[in-house]
Amino acid sequence: MLKTIDALKYALQDLADRGHRGFDCSAESLEKMAAWGASPQQQCETLKDIRLDLGGCQRCRLAKDRKNIVFGTGDSAAKLVFVGEGPGFEEDQQGEPFVGPAGQLLNKIIEAIHLTRAQVYICNIVKCRPPRNRNPQADEIKTCFQFLDRQISAIRPDFICALGTIAAQALLDRAIPVSRLRGRFYDYKGIRLLPTYHPAFLLRNPERKREVWEDMKMLMKEYPYET
Repeated sequence: MLKTIDALKYALQDLADRGHRGFDCSAESLEKMAAWGASPQQQCETLKDIRLDLGGCQRCRLAKDRKNIVFGTGDSAAKLVFVGEGPGFEEDQQGEPFVGPAGQLLNKIIEAIHLTRAQVYICNIVKCRPPRNRNPQADEIKTCFQFLDRQISAIRPDFICALGTIAAQALLDRAIPVSRLRGRFYDYKGIRLLPTYHPAFLLRNPERKREVWEDMKMLMKEYPYET
C-alpha cells in the first residue's frame, strides 16, 4: 500500500514538473498523500479524533448491554495515565471512568501522590461495561485495545500506572498476575509502566494497600513534579 502511494506521488510530481496542469499537485495535496497509510502517531491524532473514530462503537459484544461508552477523562497532555480494566455499573451510568467506590479510592491514591484527578488521565482497557462486571474476554480486549494504544500515543505521558492484572497483562502482553508484576517499572513503547493492584481489589483486600503505597512511592520518586 505505502509503496503504491509513494509511486503515485512521485509519478504525479513528475507530470507536474513537466508542465501538466490537468490535476492539482500542490504541496498541500502531496502532504495529504504522504499521510495516507501512516500510523496514528505519524498523523498526530488528538483524543477528540480518536473518540470520533470510536463513534457509537458496535465492534464487539459489549456494545449490546452498555448504556454509555466510557472513553476516558483528564488532562490530554498528562504526564501520568491510569489504566483500569473496564467500566463498572456507576461508570456505565455516568459515562466516566472510576466514579464508583473504586474511583473514590483511586482519587485518594492520586491525592496521596500530590496530584489531582484533573492532572492525570484515567481510562480502561475496554470502553464498555462487561455484563455483571465480569472480566473482559480476550477477543473484547483485542478489539478495543487499539483505541487505548492510540489514546496513549496522543497523550504521550511519561508514566502509565496499570491497575490490576487485566490491565497489566494487556499492556505488557504477559500472562503473569499483577502480584508478581508489581514493584518495578516496565517499558511500554518508551513509556515507563508501573503495575499495581486495582482499587476494587483493595476494597476487598485492604491489607494490600501498603503494597500499593510502596508502588506509589516509587512513582513519586521518578515523577517530574513542577517546582
